[in-house]
Amino acid sequence: AALVLAKFLETGACPLARRHVLELGAGTGAVGIMAATLGANVTVTDLEELQELLMVNIENNKHLVTGSVRAKVLKWGEDVTEFQPPPDYILMADCIYYEESLEPLLKTLKDLTGPDTCVLCCYEQRTVGKNPEIERKYFELLQRDFELERIPLDRHDEEYRSEDIHIVSIHRKPTVGPQ
Repeated sequence: AALVLAKFLETGACPLARRHVLELGAGTGAVGIMAATLGANVTVTDLEELQELLMVNIENNKHLVTGSVRAKVLKWGEDVTEFQPPPDYILMADCIYYEESLEPLLKTLKDLTGPDTCVLCCYEQRTVGKNPEIERKYFELLQRDFELERIPLDRHDEEYRSEDIHIVSIHRKPTVGPQ
């Protein structure tokens, strides 16, 4: 999913130059580093134990970066004040497979997104065990506060695409204020 999302970004479908981008659950940082090579100012986030790997990958790819990229610890469900104001884009690849992480992830998404934030969520559709149930629950909960739009396969990178890897564009539902 990370490769599919990184290559989707490379197609130019989203204008990233000089945009503020946050990657959640970055793992290796591949998606965020790709965004930084496309001119975005990126913060890749994951747990403390992945920071060293993120730093090594940022260092090994810094010659390709035309924006900026840095790594920070972000545990889903915790305070996100230091990541404000809301980013232009939030990138997520393969972040929905632990049932325990759904509520904290959704809280973090709500806390981080502004009215103009575009969340790109890329995931592999898994059909074994509890995965289909977890995926269904995630999208059900997500739709309380967000609008979803599946990006059709023909808009993905020609080579880096797969029938069972999906990219979803997610935006906050508009809030209706007092009339």
